[in-house]
Amino acid sequence: MLSEGLLVSAPGKVILHGEHAVVHGKVALAVALNLRTFLRLQPHSNGKVGLNLPNIGVKRAWDVARLQDLDTSFLERGDITEKVEKLKEVAGLPEDCADRERLAVLAFLYLYLSICRKQRWTAEDLEVINQWAFQGERVIHGNPSGVDNAVSTWGGALRYQQGKISPLQRPPALKILLTNTKVPRSTKALVLGVRNRLLKFPEIVAPLLTSMDAISLECERVLGEMAAAPAPEHYLVLEELIDMNQHHLNALGVGHASLDQLCQVTMARGLHSKLTGAGGGGCGITLLRPGLEGPEVEATKQALTGCGFDCWETSVGAPGISIHTAASLDAPIRQALGGL
Repeated sequence: MLSEGLLVSAPGKVILHGEHAVVHGKVALAVALNLRTFLRLQPHSNGKVGLNLPNIGVKRAWDVARLQDLDTSFLERGDITEKVEKLKEVAGLPEDCADRERLAVLAFLYLYLSICRKQRWTAEDLEVINQWAFQGERVIHGNPSGVDNAVSTWGGALRYQQGKISPLQRPPALKILLTNTKVPRSTKALVLGVRNRLLKFPEIVAPLLTSMDAISLECERVLGEMAAAPAPEHYLVLEELIDMNQHHLNALGVGHASLDQLCQVTMARGLHSKLTGAGGGGCGITLLRPGLEGPEVEATKQALTGCGFDCWETSVGAPGISIHTAASLDAPIRQALGGL
């Protein structure tokens, strides 16, 4: 039954401005999407707690009584290395376990023992989630900025610079298209490529990063004005900023033919797009102005799917990681979860 157990969700995120520049100390603006990933925890009568992550081939189970009898004081003391070593003992993983499988299991056990049995999370719990999500980002990206995990944890819209995170007050509910070009790429390799280009052409690339910082700051200023009284001219400025930033990202070497195609398809319909994230393929966002008719949006989505892309209409500024009851979820979500 959906009413049994615990439902947790976290939002997706996009970076409005500041991709790659943020790695070099510049400002990035990130927003949570109203597209969410759900985790379903169900009670079982076999006395075990199980973890099933089919995408990476992880399926493990532990006796609940054994976990409840554990002295979990090690979670509150010592450094991360000591905690990981203790968690390895608890997990009982085989020696030949792959790195990503081992890390996924250890992260789950830490979160389960620390906070998952709670029905309400404190600010300290959210910080634990954020820190462990950051460790996952390090595995995938090598040297992440911390933006992804932060915005998925706290939601809304965030300003990020050199490790300092501050929320944007009452960000406007911008409507966007999120398009996945389905072109795979390595964030780690793209970040390294920008760094190498900066080292090779410092007098060319450094001003680009400074300009991207100015774009982020101007966007932040406009969003602040829109929170009080949104006006059509604000959207015109946001569209210009999108175009300029996309050109800068291409100059950094993180563009891709698929992203160029996305921009061309939407520009033909008077809409403005840019890559979001690492680039080199991946995803792009398209700003939807207020008053845009439904048929126009659908025609754009169909044109993008006709290119072989996946496309979703959504909005930004969603809440962060959340615990849900079944009654609080929309019918399509309940149906999807019930079919798992």
